[in-house]
Amino acid sequence: MPSVTHEALVELFKNRPTLAAEMLHDALGHPVPTFTEARVESSDLTEIVPSDRRADVVVVLLVGEQQQPAMAIVVEVQLGVDPDKPYVWPVYVTQTRARHRCPTGLLVVTINAAMARWSARPIDTGHPGWTLTPLVLGPQRVPVVTDAGQAKAAPEVAVLSAMAHGQSDAAEAIGVAFLAAAPGLDEERRAVYGDLVLSSLNAAARRKLEAMMKSGYQFQSEFARSYVAKGRQEGRKEGILEAKAHDVLAILEARGLEVPAEVRERVLASTDLDELDRWIRRAAVISDARELLATTDF
Repeated sequence: MPSVTHEALVELFKNRPTLAAEMLHDALGHPVPTFTEARVESSDLTEIVPSDRRADVVVVLLVGEQQQPAMAIVVEVQLGVDPDKPYVWPVYVTQTRARHRCPTGLLVVTINAAMARWSARPIDTGHPGWTLTPLVLGPQRVPVVTDAGQAKAAPEVAVLSAMAHGQSDAAEAIGVAFLAAAPGLDEERRAVYGDLVLSSLNAAARRKLEAMMKSGYQFQSEFARSYVAKGRQEGRKEGILEAKAHDVLAILEARGLEVPAEVRERVLASTDLDELDRWIRRAAVISDARELLATTDF
């Protein structure tokens, strides 16, 4: 089941259809055709043969009076390693391209640096000349929005900025910029976005913004109340995952074993506590760090 963080990121791209094109062009430097409208289309990519294939968001850029598709963008939010994605992502791209009859790109969005590296790996489809290289919007490529004018013009980008950089030194400035944009939003988005921003900021920045907004701030939206409650649970789990991952690497390094980059990234990206426990036991006895990822249990 998708996490609330996943759903929050998906909602940003649905609520601002131009966001996918903006991130491709502005953050990743990828060419985007001139368009007159960006429209969120059905993300159900099921074929005649029954299969559950649903992208997170599909955006089509339209041009001209006839609203002809100029480009389609498949947006996938990725927060954990999923071995199925290298197989289904090419399907998403080809199915969307066939449906809308236009060039199609894959934009993977993540707020985790290790997942950004994992998601960016080229996918060799097996057909000569056809290697799909995902376009990845990771935390380092998400703009840091501290300007009130920029936040007013693109509030979804400001929320994305808070989710990606809310634990950094820029957290307070990001929050202040969003507050300047909040009055221009409709009531529902103001409640949800405001709560998402606050729940993403570090404790010091959150206290400062709460004091600026009102004493004893209470989360306003049901979605965000759920996001905060589940986010705290996820945060505790993420802390345990991170600690165990570093334990695995520390054991390997203490034993004088060289840890290849691909092994380090796989360990840091793991979201499975049982898997990390197995790796801790294995790290104590293997003679080569590459053996860590073997399927044999210890």
